[in-house]
Amino acid sequence: MAATESDTTRKRLEIDGMHCSSCVGHVEDALQSVDGVDSATVSLSDGTAQIAGHQLDETKLVEAVKSAGYAASPLAIQRSLAEEREDLERRTAARALRWRNRVIVGFVLWVPLAIVHWFGKGLGIPMHDMVVQWLIAGVATIAFVYIGWAFFTSAWDAFRARTTNMDTLVSIGSIAAYSFSLVELIRISTSDHQSALYFIEATGLLAFISLGHWLEARTTAAAGGALRALLELQPDEVIRLKSVDDTTGEVVETSVIRPGDLIQVRAGDRVAVDGVVKSGNAAMDESAVTGEPLPVERGPGDEVVAGTVSTNGRLLIEATTSGTDTTIGRIVEIVRNAQASKTKIQKLADRIAGVFVPIVLVIAAVTFVLWWLFGTQNPLEYALVYSVTVLIISCPCALGLATPTAVMAGSGAASARGILVRSAEAMERTAIIGGVCFDKTGTLTLGKPEVESADDQVLARAASLASGSSHPLSEAIVAAAVERDLEVHTAQGVTEQPGRGLRGVIDNIALELQAASVAIAEGRVKEDEIPSDRTCSVLLEDGVYRGTIAFTDRVRDDASDLIAALHASGLKAILLTGDRRSVAEEIGKELGLEPSEIHAELRPEEKVAHIAALNMPVAMVGDGINDAGALAEAGAKGGVGIAIGTGTNIAIESADIVIPAERLLSVVDSIQISQATRRAIRQNLTLSFLYNSCAIPVAALGLLGTIGPLIAGIAMGLSSVSVVANSLRLRMQLR
Repeated sequence: MAATESDTTRKRLEIDGMHCSSCVGHVEDALQSVDGVDSATVSLSDGTAQIAGHQLDETKLVEAVKSAGYAASPLAIQRSLAEEREDLERRTAARALRWRNRVIVGFVLWVPLAIVHWFGKGLGIPMHDMVVQWLIAGVATIAFVYIGWAFFTSAWDAFRARTTNMDTLVSIGSIAAYSFSLVELIRISTSDHQSALYFIEATGLLAFISLGHWLEARTTAAAGGALRALLELQPDEVIRLKSVDDTTGEVVETSVIRPGDLIQVRAGDRVAVDGVVKSGNAAMDESAVTGEPLPVERGPGDEVVAGTVSTNGRLLIEATTSGTDTTIGRIVEIVRNAQASKTKIQKLADRIAGVFVPIVLVIAAVTFVLWWLFGTQNPLEYALVYSVTVLIISCPCALGLATPTAVMAGSGAASARGILVRSAEAMERTAIIGGVCFDKTGTLTLGKPEVESADDQVLARAASLASGSSHPLSEAIVAAAVERDLEVHTAQGVTEQPGRGLRGVIDNIALELQAASVAIAEGRVKEDEIPSDRTCSVLLEDGVYRGTIAFTDRVRDDASDLIAALHASGLKAILLTGDRRSVAEEIGKELGLEPSEIHAELRPEEKVAHIAALNMPVAMVGDGINDAGALAEAGAKGGVGIAIGTGTNIAIESADIVIPAERLLSVVDSIQISQATRRAIRQNLTLSFLYNSCAIPVAALGLLGTIGPLIAGIAMGLSSVSVVANSLRLRMQLR
């Protein structure tokens, strides 16, 4: 039985030994075969696996990965950002260091051998002397074993697991070239037999492939710079105070902070954990979290979040979260999940890569047989060289890096602007939308309505229903009642119906606070009794109209710029609101919407139906409970749901993308980043497929000559680097 959301557990593993998409597929298949696993996502770019399921056993998960031919070790789910940063830096540095060492040893040994091999005669070296040949073979063997050991063990582990990977191709090719050369050298030493030797090529191709992996490790780490920047937002240490009177405190690691601890934040300090200000005032730089460039004043009673900076004052903060469970930590988790997730096109590429290695083995075998049978000169030698060239040049490294590196750059650029993208697929869908649907209150307007006019008794009764609601209109009613110092009684049995209103009972009188459009539609009130240019709520007592509450809510400053930008991009802007048509049209006119783009008096289910009826994928932007269904429907129809950062948790959880509350133009940023990322993915995949589609025939036809394996090693490394470099270009472009 599948796990429910409440009993689902998550595990993370560090995976070592993956080089391509087929490796990722093998690890995912191995993990998904373990009992209790519902889903497993493996990231080639950062070498981790995220597993969700129930009753997960870390030991079994690790064993499953090892049985597939890869190394694995558990990673803690909840750690401080400092621990996450140290671990990420350790893993990326260790991977780069391993490949760098192989490159150094490989080229230190290979370059002199290559000089002797190609220019020995000119340098006066007796190349036909068997001592020289065995010396070359001995030095080449040292380099061959040292550099190739990682490839050979990985290929052997894959073989034992009855799979193949990129290292299978490299190992077969290099071992075949080396073994052939060793056999031929023995024959030359014991007879008059003459033959070309390929010790130099076998060693050189491993050195060049290692060079490609080293450059790939370095550039991939650079592409993930945005995630490291997020991890650096939480300081490693913090000043914890024993009491409000403590003036010195003690410096402790952020990871030991618990809710209720008192934290001191001085001018220039970065807040380490989420909390509430107990004393002091400061202008807080929240740009790293919200994307808002201007500092925000915070004082006693205000909430502050980890990652923000005090620019000019000292604050005493009471922690509301632990050092391992902060807002910035959750942002890091969302970004990490997005970077590890896969687009539809990547899933297709992974399936292709899964069968690619066996197909290449067949092509190499056919190449060998045909050249051996039909070659005119030294057929066995040429058959071996050309088939090895096919094996080496076909490695699907670039294919495996094409999508994740671009997604890493795109999601990182989005997070730097305060935009959180939950998955790579959401980014892919955002790039192809044909329009954007908007809720009105709290989305295109500030969502901070104020009561403009209402009878005191009507307002007091309405406040008794609204006191437990988080809807912006309810909060405005309660605030107005408090401001007027009205006596508000507690209503019994209060229920809230999104898009309709509130119900409850006071003194055996059934009260109902309805949206004006609903009351008019049900004949509870006449339309001419309601102001036509204002958002209104109607109070009913035992089903009888009792009075009207009129509100004002200012349009966001950047709302009209957003609509203009969408229209300039050729996208439709559609207003979906539960408010009356007269109010919606007034707002729409102010924003520059076309009459056909305005749809009013819609209940939540009607918003969902409207999105479902559209003949194009769209984005839905909203912030309230009544928007949750529309946000989810937009995603289900091939578009995306976009939630405003200050919206309700239900709306945010239903959304694919979350944008900063104060930057509505982030909707346009989200679209542009997604489109640029999609273009980069297509470019990367085109490079990858074009490389393999051209390289394999060239290698099989012997057009690269007898040094083909060496050229193949260089070409394979450059193909991977070119893909990662294109993703780095995307990252620079989106800065």
